[in-house]
Amino acid sequence: MQGRTRLTDVAEQAGVSTATVSRVLNGKPGVAGETRRAVLAALDMLGYERPDKLRGARSAGLVGLIVPELSNPVFPAFAQAIESMLSTEGFTPLLCTQSPGGTTEDEYVEMLLEHDVDGIVFVSGLHADTRADVSRYERLRERGLPFVLVNGHNRAVDAPSFSTDDHASMELAVRHLASQGHRRIGLAIGPDRFVPARLKREGFLEAMDRYLGEPDPPVVTTMFTVEGGQSAGSALVDAGCTAVVCGSDLMALGVVRAARSRGLQVPADLSVVGYDDSVLIPFTSPPLTTLRQSVTAMCQAAVTTLLAEIGGAPVPRSDLLFVPELIVRGSTAAAPDAPHGAAARGEDAVRS
Repeated sequence: MQGRTRLTDVAEQAGVSTATVSRVLNGKPGVAGETRRAVLAALDMLGYERPDKLRGARSAGLVGLIVPELSNPVFPAFAQAIESMLSTEGFTPLLCTQSPGGTTEDEYVEMLLEHDVDGIVFVSGLHADTRADVSRYERLRERGLPFVLVNGHNRAVDAPSFSTDDHASMELAVRHLASQGHRRIGLAIGPDRFVPARLKREGFLEAMDRYLGEPDPPVVTTMFTVEGGQSAGSALVDAGCTAVVCGSDLMALGVVRAARSRGLQVPADLSVVGYDDSVLIPFTSPPLTTLRQSVTAMCQAAVTTLLAEIGGAPVPRSDLLFVPELIVRGSTAAAPDAPHGAAARGEDAVRS
C-alpha cells in the first residue's frame, strides 16, 4: 500500500489527502475517527488488503447502495451523503450506479447478494415505477434482507420509505408564483408512471385550484432532462404561460434555454422554478429559484433505520415525508402583466 498510485486512489475514494491515508495506514495519531473510518472503507471498496495492524478495524459489514444514472446532480448528492453516513457507522458501502442499457437494478441486487451484503438502500429505483413488478422486493423480504427505499413510496412494498413531500413542494412553488402576480402557470413534469412525477402533478393541480381557481392548468409530460425541459418550455410558452414549475433542475435549465431561443428573458418575461437544488444550481444564469430536497435529513433517517433493522430492531414500514424548502433566487420575478406592486405585496397577492 506504500505505492504512490495506490495511496492516490485511496485518498480520492475517501476524499482526503494522501498524507492522511498514510497516517491511517501507519497507525499514527491525529486523524479524526470519521476520517479514519472513511479511509478504511475506501480500502475495502477498492479491494486492497489492510495492513495487519488494521485487520481488527475491518468494516462492520457491507451495505449496497443502488442509484439511478449520475447525470442528474441530485443523485450523486444522495450517494455521497449515504456513503459518508454508512462509513461513519463502520459499514462499507457498495455503490451501484445505473445507466441506459447498462447493468439493471435486478442484476445489481444479485451481485450484492453474492457479496453477502447486510442491507440495501434503493434511491429512486423500480419501487418508484408504478409499472414495475414489486415481487422482486417481496423476494428480498422473504430472504430476511433489510432494505429501505428513498423517494417514490410504494404501498405494495414492505419496507421503510423516505420521500420528499411532493404535494407540499408544488404548493410552495405555486404560492410563490401567485404572490408574484402570475396567473398562467404551467408544469413541466416527467412520465406519470413514476410516483414522484404523479404526486407532483396532483399537488400542482390542487395548488392551482386552491390559490388561483384554475382546475385545469397547462401540464406537459416529458423527460427529466434538459432536452425534455426545453421541449416542455416551448409548449408552455406557446400556451401563454408567464411562469413554469419543473420536476427537476435539469428540466428548469431546459425551460430557460427554450425561453431564450424565443427571445424571452428570464425572469422578466418568464419565471422558472426548478426542483432539487443540487450543488451547482446557485451558479446558473440566472441563479435558479428551486425546491430544495432535504437530502441530508432523508439520508440520515434512511441509514439510521436500515442499520437499526440490520441490528435486529423492529422498524416502521410507513413513508416518512420531508418537506422541501423553497429557495428563491433570480429566475422568478413579478409577472410581466402583474399590477404594479404585486411582488411587493407578496403573499397578499395570493387568493385565499
